[in-house]
Amino acid sequence: MGLKIAVSKGRVYKKFLKLLEKSGYTFENTKSRKLVIKDTTGELSLIIVKAQDVPLYVNKAFADLGIVGKDVIDEFDDTFYELLDLSIGTCDLCIAGKKAFNIEDYNHLRIATKYPKQGKNYLEKKGIKGEIIKLNGSVELGPVLDISDCILDIVETGNTLRENGLVVKEKYKKITSKLISNKVFYKTKFDIIDTFIENISKNIGGE
Repeated sequence: MGLKIAVSKGRVYKKFLKLLEKSGYTFENTKSRKLVIKDTTGELSLIIVKAQDVPLYVNKAFADLGIVGKDVIDEFDDTFYELLDLSIGTCDLCIAGKKAFNIEDYNHLRIATKYPKQGKNYLEKKGIKGEIIKLNGSVELGPVLDISDCILDIVETGNTLRENGLVVKEKYKKITSKLISNKVFYKTKFDIIDTFIENISKNIGGE
C-alpha cells in the first residue's frame, strides 16, 4: 500500500524532491512534463498541482498527503491534519503599500489580496473596519491603480514590489510549507505515513 502525495508545483516541488532524494527515495525522469511521477519502487507517487489545489486533493481523498504553504492552508477550514513543518518555501505574508502609506491614517482600509480569509483576520486583529478586495493575480495593481490602499501578499525577494513603487509595511506572518494529511487516510495508513515522516524528518534542515 503506497502513498500518494499532492505537491505544489515550482520551487516547493523542487525543494521537496531534493528532500526525498536525501531521504533515500529515487526518481527517474523528474524533468519530464508528467504530472504524476513515481519513485523507483512504485510505492511513492507525487501528484504535481497548483498550490491552491493541494488541500482539495487531500480533502477529497485523491491524495493521502499534501505539501503546501501555510498561506494556502489558512484559507481553508480545518479539514485535514498538519503533520510536519518541512522548512521549505520560506517567505513572509506581508502588508505592503506605497511609500507614503501609513495604516494609522485609515479608519476604513481597503486590502487587495489573494487571501481574503487572512485579510479579514488581519483587520479583526487590528480592530480596523475595512474591505477585502479579492484578486487572483498581480495584487500589486491594487495600490497602483487605487483599487486598494494596500495589499496582503507573499513576499520573497521584494523585487516585484519595488518595481511597482511599493514597500513592505508590516510582516504579518512567516510562511513555510507543511505536510498535511487526509484525516481518514491518516488513521488507515498511520504506519506507512509515520514511517515516511520518520524517513524525511532527519533530513529537514532549512533550504
